[in-house]
Amino acid sequence: MKILANDGISDLGKQLLEEAGFTVITDKVAQEELANAVNEQGIEMILVRSATTVRKEVIDACPNLKLIGRGGVGMDNIDVAYAREKGITVINTPASSSQSVAELVMGHLFAISRGLHDSYKNMETGDFSALKKKYAKGVELRGKTLGIIGFGRIGQSLASYALGCGMNVVAVDRTGNPVNINVPIGNGHEANISITPSNDLHSVLGQLDYISIHVPKQADGSAVIAAKEFAMMKKGVRIANAARGGVINEDDLLEALSSGQVAAIALDVFENEPNPRKDLLNHSAIACTPHIGAATLEAQDRIGEELASLIIGQFAVKN
Repeated sequence: MKILANDGISDLGKQLLEEAGFTVITDKVAQEELANAVNEQGIEMILVRSATTVRKEVIDACPNLKLIGRGGVGMDNIDVAYAREKGITVINTPASSSQSVAELVMGHLFAISRGLHDSYKNMETGDFSALKKKYAKGVELRGKTLGIIGFGRIGQSLASYALGCGMNVVAVDRTGNPVNINVPIGNGHEANISITPSNDLHSVLGQLDYISIHVPKQADGSAVIAAKEFAMMKKGVRIANAARGGVINEDDLLEALSSGQVAAIALDVFENEPNPRKDLLNHSAIACTPHIGAATLEAQDRIGEELASLIIGQFAVKN
């Protein structure tokens, strides 16, 4: 059986699949040529990350397609329900990238607390004394309250890191079920802390010094954070979004930054990827990264291994 890993797959994942008898193709196919390539090359499985979409049109045009796999958590680039109605198996790897996304968010929280993202850009050309004054009003994470909106695997992994840094964690999740968070401290030690999420975002926004968002893009296209929510926050709040573009209203965000309601924000995702609006990229209070939450070597190996395991477990290669 032929597998097209159109957005790539780790060497480990490819090796495991090939050892099991699958043919893995990693040559990138343009989105508009995807259906033709699948049919012409006899491909029966497509693996994607965030760049390639597999919508109804592709599914209808590829009658021999048996599996669509997403290397990562969110599957908003796949028409999942429709594919499953057509008898196509759809898989993803929700556990593999949680730690990598959480570590990126922690890096961003440190960066926007000390203006690191902006000072990096200005050190070479700026006046040292003026820059030292400009970036001399940083804040510390320890003792601050972090609100985590969406308390699935990634949110829980972030909570572990934040608790380890001495932050207080408030979780928001529609389930409201208590979650036990394991916090590795190092040198073989660990702590276990129970967190019961609130299911009312608006009731906790005013308590939070930091906010990190970990929810999928909303089905109706609405933003989770917009003008109403910004107005409820503490003045000077700092925010990170490594979930999906569109969960924050970008126009309202710029207004909140301009007024000082939001002191700084880190964005790994944008509404108009892969071409985010320039006023976000150029803003001194916004730390930007190009959707790299899961882009660590370790996570890619875990993703490839998990995809391979799921495929091998469900599809026997016919000799």
